[in-house]
Amino acid sequence: MSPRRIAVVGASAAGLAAAEALRRFGWTGTLTLVGDEPHPPYDRPPLSKQLLQGAWQPDKLHLRAAEQLDALGLDLRLGTRATGLDTATRTLTLDGGERLACDGVIVATGVAARTLPAAAGLDGVHTLRTLDDALALKERLSGTGHRLVVVGNGVLGCEAAAVARELGHEVTLVGREALPMARTVGTEIGELLAAEHRERGVQLRTAAVDGFEADGDGPARHVTAVRLADGTRLPADTVLVAIGSEPAVGWLHGDPALDTTDGLRCDAYCAAAPGVYAAGDVARWQHPVLGRDLRVEHRMNATEQGMAAARNLLAELEETLPGDEALAHAAGRERRPFTPVPYFWSDQYGLKLQAHGVLSGADRSETTVLDPDARKAVALYGRDGQATGVLAIGVPPRQVRGLRALIATPVPWEEAREGLRNALA
Repeated sequence: MSPRRIAVVGASAAGLAAAEALRRFGWTGTLTLVGDEPHPPYDRPPLSKQLLQGAWQPDKLHLRAAEQLDALGLDLRLGTRATGLDTATRTLTLDGGERLACDGVIVATGVAARTLPAAAGLDGVHTLRTLDDALALKERLSGTGHRLVVVGNGVLGCEAAAVARELGHEVTLVGREALPMARTVGTEIGELLAAEHRERGVQLRTAAVDGFEADGDGPARHVTAVRLADGTRLPADTVLVAIGSEPAVGWLHGDPALDTTDGLRCDAYCAAAPGVYAAGDVARWQHPVLGRDLRVEHRMNATEQGMAAARNLLAELEETLPGDEALAHAAGRERRPFTPVPYFWSDQYGLKLQAHGVLSGADRSETTVLDPDARKAVALYGRDGQATGVLAIGVPPRQVRGLRALIATPVPWEEAREGLRNALA
């Protein structure tokens, strides 16, 4: 019998959490961790904040020290891409042509940054998803007096704009939405964020981008301006395109058993197919409490879902490989649905935004501004008559955790609204 193997594809926060959980829960067989970047697993949220600011060096982003990774006994494949997966035989194909027979696979490939076709080949136009992306943008913004245009006013664009202003650069934040992060946080919180950015000196524009202007010829062309659809020309020597991301599922399109519409679709247990699970930004799974599919691009979810996918995969393998030595210490576990209360945060200037639950897709929201001068506020979000999420700005973390109870399980809107009033009284 060939050695037992589980492969985790994606050396990300979700992938590392899955690998650690597999060992912790008793898997003693071969454990392959595949990552397309040459770097060991690192934390992504600081890329647009501490790293870009220069407050952290790259090694501080490492999720584990080298000796901690060594202790996992990994078959570590960094700088390696997965190019295909045959779910019928659970065979993983790597970019060098190697084929790995697996007992189980956990997909944790995350997302890739979207860009604009007109940006191709232009020097000075950046995206911000990987460590190398962040280092390149940091280098571009070294010194002072740069003219930065950030295309996209979602979370990433707002965070990068805030850091660039604090570094002393001219910053214009361009978005299709009229207010920063409005698609996620709604109008009233968006207005508070817009006021903070304007007060800090960021120019806000609502428009689509029509193209770029550049000087030079051939590969030496450098961006000089951003053209907006309304005819406005924004001078720029640096551009950050922060218009969202796409789930990294292209390598899975060859398997008809997998649904890769908006991520890798999974059931409530994070299973996409027998022996194939997913975790993190790439996973779109059925949330049994909320009664709908979710795909969550937040750091905390990556860790929690990586652990859940590992636990449920081992529980499945215990049924299909009874008595196997690689599972000898993993007995007695059962699959459990993954039912988290999503959490995310964002730091912009001195503001800390914290949110529990699901804010996107809300059909109603209500904001209580506690201190307009300090941009201190709490907002409740709901859908189909139930409260689904709560967000706070400038509120102590302990109090925010207390607000989590309002939406941890489906609660009628009026009941949650009354609970929020009492909590703020």
